[in-house]
Amino acid sequence: MGKPTGFMEFERLSEAYEPVEQRLTHYKEFVQTLRDDDAKTQGARCMDCGIPFCNNGCPVNNIIPDWNDVVYRGNWKQALDVLHSTNNFPDFTGRICPAPCEAACTLGINAAPVGIKSIEHFIIDKGWEMGWVVPQPPKSKTGKKIAIVGSGPAGMAAAQQLARVGHDVTVFEKSSRIGGLLGFGIPDFKLNKSVIDRRVAQMEAEGVVFKTKVVVGDKNLPAGINNDATEVVSAEQLKKDFDAVILAAGSEVPRDLPVPGRELKGIYAALEFLIPQNKEVQQGIANPINVKGKHVIVIGGGDTGSDCVGTSNRHGAASVTQFELMPMPPEQENKALTWPYWPYKLRTSSSHDEGCTRDFAVATKGFVDDGKGNVKALKAVRLEWKDGKMSEIAGSEFELPCDAAFLAMGFTNPVGSLLDAFGVEKDARQNAKATTDGEGCYKTNVDKVYAAGDVRRGQSLVVWAIREGRQAAREVDAFLMGTTTLPR
Repeated sequence: MGKPTGFMEFERLSEAYEPVEQRLTHYKEFVQTLRDDDAKTQGARCMDCGIPFCNNGCPVNNIIPDWNDVVYRGNWKQALDVLHSTNNFPDFTGRICPAPCEAACTLGINAAPVGIKSIEHFIIDKGWEMGWVVPQPPKSKTGKKIAIVGSGPAGMAAAQQLARVGHDVTVFEKSSRIGGLLGFGIPDFKLNKSVIDRRVAQMEAEGVVFKTKVVVGDKNLPAGINNDATEVVSAEQLKKDFDAVILAAGSEVPRDLPVPGRELKGIYAALEFLIPQNKEVQQGIANPINVKGKHVIVIGGGDTGSDCVGTSNRHGAASVTQFELMPMPPEQENKALTWPYWPYKLRTSSSHDEGCTRDFAVATKGFVDDGKGNVKALKAVRLEWKDGKMSEIAGSEFELPCDAAFLAMGFTNPVGSLLDAFGVEKDARQNAKATTDGEGCYKTNVDKVYAAGDVRRGQSLVVWAIREGRQAAREVDAFLMGTTTLPR
């Protein structure tokens, strides 16, 4: 619980950011981890609230009060052990999770919540610094073989859990590096890829085999989906060669914008811009999309849109505008109405602070041709929202210069050809159909084939993917061995 009176004595201290003018010159992480004494002070703010709602607010049910307490007391190693007991990859979540745990913090009812995410970030970075994060190979092998399709956080979490209890695990990834959207998609300035690489090295030492540039099922994927594959493996081959298969391929099909002019050059799905930028930073392969000196419009107000904003600013765009279909949220949430749930409020990211014009309740009507097949402007209209329904405001049409537009409106479903290759039944949203509770959870309609993460639940958070990967691993272990010691 930290210091009994700490929540009354100490103010919340957020992690420091490198100044905007400096961080715009590079693609490195710019968030500064808390210092030792500051971490102790922030841990001291955790109060004896009786019912720690933060535990339920966290999808992996991190035992947050416990590690806040030991951080306050300076027991860094014990804090790391508690943190790892529920979360395989706090180095990912401590950097990019939106922290629903903080929204559920009891202290947040009438004060600034405990800085849970910053403390988590501190604990795991301290663990790596001190050499406490080491491989945990199994004491014995089971002889069972498991294939995991997809190396995002769900696939990685499942792989690590299963390898540690002695199974032979092979992870198949169609991209040239491990991590899913963590590796190719999320900008390096939010998540340095060395953070992923050190986890991959740990998992390889635990016995996990990673195979990159291998696509499972159909090699012909929809536009806008990264595919570096040079090898194709059939679903039938995996079912034949392995005792169980976990589909953890994510939800990658981007939501499109069917308006006049969509076919013009200069209009891209967000990941068509972000993934090549990852490759430029990591491999020196020039991003074919360069927006230096251009007027950029980002359509979509979520994290992916924010990533497009930050990347465009680092390119040196002349202007960056971000549209959101929904009305502007309030700057302060109604805590009495929303706590301990995720609140509806205006969220301003570090990328927005670097330079961006944000406009809400705007619908795109079309794009304007420059006469040579390139986009030169965007036509839009303002919206009125009433009783949850939107209508266009008469006479509110306007036009903005637009040399490049990025569609960041989310992802609709996983690649259908993968599920079809295995014969997996789909739900109404075209995700893999599988339950998360009860006997046989995470199992699809196909014998020994399981599904976890975004491929099952749809577009979601990294922390939800880790949760589902861990839980699916438990079900697979129980299926193969008749019993399991893995936590749920």
